[in-house]
Amino acid sequence: MAMGLGVTYPQNELGGDPEALRRFATATEELGFEHLLMYDHVVGAVPGVDRYPPMPVRAYHERDPFHDPFVAFGHLAALTTRIELVTGILILPQRQTVLVAKQAADVDLLSGGRLRLGVGIGYNPVEYHALGADWTTRGRRLDEQIPFLRRLWTGEPLTFTGRFDRIDRAAVFPPPARPIPIWLGGSSEAAYQRAARLGDGFIFGYGLREEAVTAWQRVQHLLRERGRSPRGFRALFNLLPDGPGNWLEQSVAALPRLRDAGVTDVALTSARNGLSTVEEHIAFIAELKGRADAALQ
Repeated sequence: MAMGLGVTYPQNELGGDPEALRRFATATEELGFEHLLMYDHVVGAVPGVDRYPPMPVRAYHERDPFHDPFVAFGHLAALTTRIELVTGILILPQRQTVLVAKQAADVDLLSGGRLRLGVGIGYNPVEYHALGADWTTRGRRLDEQIPFLRRLWTGEPLTFTGRFDRIDRAAVFPPPARPIPIWLGGSSEAAYQRAARLGDGFIFGYGLREEAVTAWQRVQHLLRERGRSPRGFRALFNLLPDGPGNWLEQSVAALPRLRDAGVTDVALTSARNGLSTVEEHIAFIAELKGRADAALQ
């Protein structure tokens, strides 16, 4: 199977402009990419103030723009017909599980079965606090949420009492027309173990780094230990650069190496390449697509 090429939406550099989102997404489809990936952060926090737990250094700030991925994908479902819509990742434990099941089912229905739900635990306790969620139990809650989502998506009335969620003889309806793929994300051994146990795929951040390939090898090993074939498991590498620069050449050069490592999907990006307008970002991904196709022939 050929490695699928998609694009990450450069939300920080397009300023929350709804017209930029529309133009970038439709250009992504017109250029022949296979998916559009969007990040999830509900709030950005003011840095440099005392907090407990402390805010991580790399956290997004109060003026960093993010669109809610479910709302954005509902909008883009009406503007596109083919590209897959990927959350990369949705911070699931800080959200209500039944509400996520409903939102994801509707996006999948409205898009004709094009949602890929990437989920993870996130890294900023400020967001959990703002949403009334418990930061300290995030991993255990995610372990419960994933199988619960799959049961909710059957559309059948369900009774369930878990440690974190419950439902009493009720259903999410209409259900999605097919099982929505759930992909994990993260960079810890716990994330890799969780993916081997519960996931349909994995989203590797900073995919230009050699350690991303090492992590993919680890996930494949864990899958085999559980009797699962890596052949049915998708590995998406998000080629987000470490910092500002001109990353076109490095991104294109990495593609044959990643294909040979068994990577199934790559999200290319125009972010951190010194671009400021949507026209510049679209021109950049157009050049990326042509160069990437040539490199993979």
